[in-house]
Amino acid sequence: MADVLPLVEARLTTALGEPDARAAVTFLGTDRIEVLRFQEGDVVRYATLGMSAHPMTDPNAMVADPVEGPRAELVLSVRAGLADTDKVLRPLAVLAASPQVEGLIVAPGASLDVGDPLWPAAPFTSVLVGEPGGLVEDLELDDPMEPVRFLPLLPMTPNEAAWKRVHGAQALQERWLANGTDLRDPARGSVTLD
Repeated sequence: MADVLPLVEARLTTALGEPDARAAVTFLGTDRIEVLRFQEGDVVRYATLGMSAHPMTDPNAMVADPVEGPRAELVLSVRAGLADTDKVLRPLAVLAASPQVEGLIVAPGASLDVGDPLWPAAPFTSVLVGEPGGLVEDLELDDPMEPVRFLPLLPMTPNEAAWKRVHGAQALQERWLANGTDLRDPARGSVTLD
């Protein structure tokens, strides 16, 4: 089996350009997770590298399949210069390590919560996992491996996260769209919820 991570990094640089910074985090009992930073105009993007090294495994499975299963990396886009968003590196690495640590399968529509602000003074402690295929195309791998999907993360305020639990991801995204919410604004308030 070919090492997946060089292919993933190549796909990221093809889609987003060369990273201008990178950081690595290793948690006890997990593989190293890197977070790459890409600057494009007034938008900064953070992408994980390492989550897709192994397929995500159903937490109910008796044995983890080393080949088959969904693979993903996470991508967060925010407006530059409005907050100290570079401090999001560790929370992003925590989210990217969650499939290894907690046996989660991260999929579109899921909520991921870090329990603390994503960066200093951030109004967000959680993210909604968006649909792949927009910013970075899926990376096809040799059979029987599933493609690597690049999942956008949409920061949620605690009120939005609670509302999403009741009404669902689609309803929250429709609410954001109807209100013209700038999901890249690192200091935005909660969308109107009623």
